[in-house]
Amino acid sequence: MTHPFLDLPPLSAERFAAIEDRVARLLDTRQTVLVTQGEALLPLEGAIRAAAGPGTVALNVITGPYGQTFGNWLRDAGATVHDLSIPFHTAVTAAQVREAFARHPETDFVSLVHAEAATGNTNPVAAIGEAVREQGALFYLDAVASVGAEPVLPDAWGVDLCVIGAQKAMGGPAGVSAISVSERAWARMAANPRAPRRSYLSLLDWKERWTDAGRTALPHAPAQLEMLALEACLERIESVGPATVMARHRAAALAARAGAVALGGGLEPYVYEERDAAPVATTLRVPPGTVASELVADALRSDPALPLAAGGGALAGEMIRVNHYGPDATPDAVTESLTALGGAMAGRGLAVDPEGARRAAADAWR
Repeated sequence: MTHPFLDLPPLSAERFAAIEDRVARLLDTRQTVLVTQGEALLPLEGAIRAAAGPGTVALNVITGPYGQTFGNWLRDAGATVHDLSIPFHTAVTAAQVREAFARHPETDFVSLVHAEAATGNTNPVAAIGEAVREQGALFYLDAVASVGAEPVLPDAWGVDLCVIGAQKAMGGPAGVSAISVSERAWARMAANPRAPRRSYLSLLDWKERWTDAGRTALPHAPAQLEMLALEACLERIESVGPATVMARHRAAALAARAGAVALGGGLEPYVYEERDAAPVATTLRVPPGTVASELVADALRSDPALPLAAGGGALAGEMIRVNHYGPDATPDAVTESLTALGGAMAGRGLAVDPEGARRAAADAWR
């Protein structure tokens, strides 16, 4: 008995290379693009361990939990790390980055998350990239959440290592990711004796055995289903146009923010300024005396499929996330999430206005 997901012909090197080329077009980059066979943590960690070592002095910008993870990897690789911690309710600025360079003029590596779905903020990468170029540092960017929801332009912004994943705004699979690598970054990796080699984390192995070899023979069997799913989501984005997909995410963010404010009951945007709010997720601060995780649990009883979650870790008590990315970047997903939250809040005796929230969200979407 045949099965469409199991009885597939082998994925050819030519098709694998064509998918990489589509990723390069999405990023408008002429850098080397590698599609990596695993969730985005694979190239995120692989890039740090390849490009950073005992001689590296890194400025690690923390605007959410992933920035904290990158600092741990950098230290483990032997780098000297200076953390620039920014309150999660805002975004880092180019001026703050320049001030950090003035304090640590030896900085030669900068790590940054573009959009933090976990905290709901997004950082102005274009302006920060200009500051990093002035410093002459290598620029590493986590664009996993932002790609598809807002522009991600490694060449224009001077990003040397740009990691993306398909599972959020692109609406694709979680088990495959990609990285664009500049010539400067390749040179830094080649000069690093501690860069992973003959390892699943090794970007240099892929370069040597795949890119430099002409992309004619795959180093190992690819994750075929994930590659086909990545190809399908790239085709879908191309068919409607990246600008349309980004506009839909922006509209969802504006609608969620406006609707939450109109809902009332003490619910308010966690990210103070609209310009700092990510288009992939709207984070909300719950009123005093309310536990976010309990409120979300109540809301999800009406529909467990709603894109609602409590904040992670220490944020579970105070933060709610409306994850309006990919297939959930729709008016219905936003309004139904707000309606469910309104019902849960009303059940706790809070004065809310669900109809006002629906109207505000609809007006903002338009």
